[in-house]
Amino acid sequence: MPQKSYMHSPIQAAKERRWHHIDAKGLVLGRIATKAADLLRGKLKPTYTDYVDCGDFVVVTNAKHVKLTGNKLEQKFYFSHSGYAGGAKVTPMKRQMERDPRKVVMLAVRRMLPKNRLARKQMVRLKIYVADTHPHGILNQKAK
Repeated sequence: MPQKSYMHSPIQAAKERRWHHIDAKGLVLGRIATKAADLLRGKLKPTYTDYVDCGDFVVVTNAKHVKLTGNKLEQKFYFSHSGYAGGAKVTPMKRQMERDPRKVVMLAVRRMLPKNRLARKQMVRLKIYVADTHPHGILNQKAK
């Protein structure tokens, strides 16, 4: 019996998008990021096609209550460079969590996605909120 490859249509994939909610209160950052990255890519769907943007919308709430394992709060640093000589910036995770915990979650998810144009489109569908409330209404519904 010959097997045929399934190729998901990008138009059909956009029609099938759903909304998912992840409450980050008390959950480990890496576990949240893995789940969000899988949902953004659509890897949990039977119609997954790696070169088609077939993922869903993901809303993460309570980003300030995320748990970190080990001594990451004191030992982990975020590095960025402006491109100019002496333009290196090193930000400790503790300071970043105090300033903007949404960025910590966003970077964790983004670094679990492939580094290409498709991942940049998928990151647009990630919505992160510090508090318990969000403006997206009812979740786990089909996108309109």
